[in-house]
Amino acid sequence: MREQTIHLHTAAPAKPAEGQPCNGCGVCCALETCPAARLRFLQIKGPCPALEWTATEQRYVCGLLTRPAHYLAWLPGRGEPLARRLFARWISAGQGCDCNADVQP
Repeated sequence: MREQTIHLHTAAPAKPAEGQPCNGCGVCCALETCPAARLRFLQIKGPCPALEWTATEQRYVCGLLTRPAHYLAWLPGRGEPLARRLFARWISAGQGCDCNADVQP
């Protein structure tokens, strides 16, 4: 097993167990980029450039999902709802934590 150090906001929630609902801990996206982000940013290792901290919610969110036009400058405003649906499907949003990383404080 490979050891890797990632840097997350101190207020980020603890990583949930694999299969539990996502809580926005940011661990998965800090480790590597998802297939959608790999296409957009042409990188495999994290942190994902679209990993965004939301101070009001005290959690991380996917910028490709929440603000697709920010990361896809060519996307017209009326295309954002479709882009959000596609990104949600591609990153399996709402399907639970799929990160099996062993996190130590």
